Amino acid sequence: MKFKMSEKSLFAVLLRSPWWISFVLVAVIALAAGALLPKEYAGVGMLGGFPFFVIGCMAMWRQRNLPSAAELEKGLSMLSSMGWRDFSALLETAFTRQGYTVKHLNGAADMQLEKKGVLTVVSAKRWKAAALGVESLRELVAARDALEARNCVCITLGQVSAKANEYAEQNRITLISDADLVMLTAETIKIL
Repeated sequence: MKFKMSEKSLFAVLLRSPWWISFVLVAVIALAAGALLPKEYAGVGMLGGFPFFVIGCMAMWRQRNLPSAAELEKGLSMLSSMGWRDFSALLETAFTRQGYTVKHLNGAADMQLEKKGVLTVVSAKRWKAAALGVESLRELVAARDALEARNCVCITLGQVSAKANEYAEQNRITLISDADLVMLTAETIKIL
């Protein structure tokens, strides 16, 4: 059985927040326990901050290679100014660096990636669209099923609607946008 944490739980929110927020919570809990509890219980009360320390360490580890706001803005600007041919070549180079064999497709899926016998279809042609809706994701799932691929990826710079996000979760679609897209292409465009 696979455990899935609620996206709205305190720990999930802290994992997505800057790492230092968890450490501030540890300090607040320790100070409050030291000030409000009797001396014989203060140490035990301070240990109540330990889960937040662990979450802070996990968040710090996850965020260690994220681009700064300026680097993110520069990368997104560069990506949005590209034409399809250059963007497609950039993605092909990025995926090849990760060990994938890339085959270009026509239709709902733009690329087929293969690595260790596992097929993944990628939709990226609508990367500049202002919003990503469910219909293009349905087409991608149909392409995945037709090609008997295990995974599918949709790349976008636009806003992802709540329905599209929900549909992606339900249908095993990986959405790559914003910071993830900049990280995927960073070595190739040399912005970081």
